[in-house]
Amino acid sequence: MTLPSAHNTAPRAFDDVSPQAALDIPDGFRAVKVGGPFITHNGPLYGKWDGIRLLLGFRVEERHTNPLKICHGGMMAAFADMLIPVAAMYQHTMERRFLPTISLQVDYMGASPLGAWVQGEADVLKTTRNMLFGQGLVSADGQPVLRVSGIFKLGPLIGDGKASDPMGLK
Repeated sequence: MTLPSAHNTAPRAFDDVSPQAALDIPDGFRAVKVGGPFITHNGPLYGKWDGIRLLLGFRVEERHTNPLKICHGGMMAAFADMLIPVAAMYQHTMERRFLPTISLQVDYMGASPLGAWVQGEADVLKTTRNMLFGQGLVSADGQPVLRVSGIFKLGPLIGDGKASDPMGLK
């Protein structure tokens, strides 16, 4: 067996999602711009405001998977790390702030296979003068796959801090 050398292998693009997968997003979800270049590169993420809760999701693409064709734990952790701060923007009355992660606890409960719709929802449990505490639950095709809790630092304001619908979902 001959392995391809690094010199004659074209770099793999990160746009290897099928057109069908890109179109197969649940009703009411819209592509959202959240986070910086890392999430932009590893997304897209989709959001939906149901009037009470913010729902955040993504479709598991080939580029998100490990060798077993299930969503890589690192992608799930990155998604979980965005879930609580994004929910806080919509479900809490605090000013809109950058919320860098202090601590993130992720419990993997199941697999998210290639093609699965991964969706999460989160709650703010408490805020202090300097920190936000939250928790969330993530499912894949309706089955719980990840439980997350985190502590986030209340960082600098984003803009004037008053944006009540930063992703245009309401």
